[in-house]
Amino acid sequence: MVHVAIVGGGPAGLSAGLFTAKNGLETTVFDTDETWMHKAHLFNYLGIESQDGSAFMEDAREQVDSFGVERVQGEEVLSVEEDGDGFTVETEEGSHDADYVVFATGAKRSLPEELGCETTDDGPVDVGIDMETSVSGAYATGATARAEEWQAIISAGDGAAAALDILSKEKGEHFHDFDVPDDAE
Repeated sequence: MVHVAIVGGGPAGLSAGLFTAKNGLETTVFDTDETWMHKAHLFNYLGIESQDGSAFMEDAREQVDSFGVERVQGEEVLSVEEDGDGFTVETEEGSHDADYVVFATGAKRSLPEELGCETTDDGPVDVGIDMETSVSGAYATGATARAEEWQAIISAGDGAAAALDILSKEKGEHFHDFDVPDDAE
């Protein structure tokens, strides 16, 4: 079973988790609940007319839970290291193995930097359009990979891009998560 570890449970991390779990990958989200969303009110998130950021987080968590994401609430990730076959995620409670890791840690970039991910001159982790870092199998999303464009819907898109790249690698072809209703013609 392919395992994806996601460090951070804001819009980027939960979006990545939604896509990977929905499509059959074992997914764990480590979330200390320090997301900036608790300070936000959404008026500019497509499909949401007006919603408190904390209420949005509750809805998002319920959605990823329904797809089988294992959420580890309140357990801080202390380090992420390459182990030859993937990654070892160390927390206060123990070690977790993963084939892929997604950093959704906001402006806290120390974990990907300690892993050896290259950064830009502005400070964010350097990524390609697929959100993969210079370390194969490690991704950075949202404010972790952006100098200034910190916005919930952009972060969620970054998480989705990382997840689709992981799924494409695992399936050996470009993967598109596009659901069609049973009654569509």
